[in-house]
Amino acid sequence: MTSLYKEVDLFGSGPHRFVVLDGRRRIIAQATVSGDVTDAGTFESGNYELRVEVHGRLVAETDLALWALRDAIVAESLWTVDSGVLEDHHGHQWTGMKLLKFEAAGSVDRGRALSLGYVAQFGVLLTS
Repeated sequence: MTSLYKEVDLFGSGPHRFVVLDGRRRIIAQATVSGDVTDAGTFESGNYELRVEVHGRLVAETDLALWALRDAIVAESLWTVDSGVLEDHHGHQWTGMKLLKFEAAGSVDRGRALSLGYVAQFGVLLTS
């Protein structure tokens, strides 16, 4: 079974694992507080309803292909992109997840293939 975010395999090029984090902080949409739907951004307050991280490596044959994999994940972290279903390779699903942050872990490793470590953090945004 494949890991998916919004029915797209963003993580399958290399090894990855899902980590469910303890709920310490809640992310709130700035638009919710201000009442203005055009007000972009978030802030943290209270407890998270749910937070999941994906730790892994993107693997590709060329630099161009590696950065295309990275860019596909980063594009999902833009504020204007909606939340969706996150599914691990065992079929466990988390609904209403927003990709909050993507961080590369170190530099590109060069061998038979190119690879880049990463951590992608997902959470449920409080909307009301």
